[in-house]
Amino acid sequence: MAQRRKKAWLTRAISAATQAGFERAYEQVRIDEQKFMRYLQRAHRLPLRSWDDMFLLGPEIANPIAARTIRSAARMAALEGMGLGFGGFLTAVPDMGILAAITLRMLQKLSLIYGFPYATEDEKAALWMAVGSAAGVDLGRDFLEKQAMERLVPRIIDRVAVKVGAEVAEKWAGRVVPVLSAGFAAAINYYFVRAWGRRAQKHFLARHFEVIGRPSVARIPASSEVRLLPSTIS
Repeated sequence: MAQRRKKAWLTRAISAATQAGFERAYEQVRIDEQKFMRYLQRAHRLPLRSWDDMFLLGPEIANPIAARTIRSAARMAALEGMGLGFGGFLTAVPDMGILAAITLRMLQKLSLIYGFPYATEDEKAALWMAVGSAAGVDLGRDFLEKQAMERLVPRIIDRVAVKVGAEVAEKWAGRVVPVLSAGFAAAINYYFVRAWGRRAQKHFLARHFEVIGRPSVARIPASSEVRLLPSTIS
């Protein structure tokens, strides 16, 4: 009974923290599109003049960069989880706010890598639809068509928060022993962000194929899949 009450409390707490984290991220976290384009030009030697050029380069170029972006975000989340994990159960809730920021930055980068900026209201709506898709939330067409932009994002955040709270509480309940939970928290954070990243990558890849007029594929090519962290982290 006590374990069930603790899990119920943790579910509500994580849902609330996730909702608050994404609401803050919605207002504060935004990747500078031009700065990120210069990074891709420099680091990957991409001949970009606009994000439309990503459709000319195609998924063969975008997929490995997206995989590297997901891997980097997952590792950052793991390091963050390892630091807060030493606080055990008490740090499970504030952890979600930081994860929301890391996750949203990753999703913004993936959107750009596949050629989708988010400057206009419609583009912002499409980005938040990707957030819902990455969280595994079913957003039907009727739901989307009935929502104005100012209502769409809060509704998506609310659904994401409920789903995340339910899914993560079971695993996060293991963070009751502070020292042992540091590695556990790092692993949970890593797989949490990696799972979001891979689902978002499939979402953007499918949209990318629609634009370039090529048949979509059911899975990410093996060459671009995310590698696991070394066992010392997990």
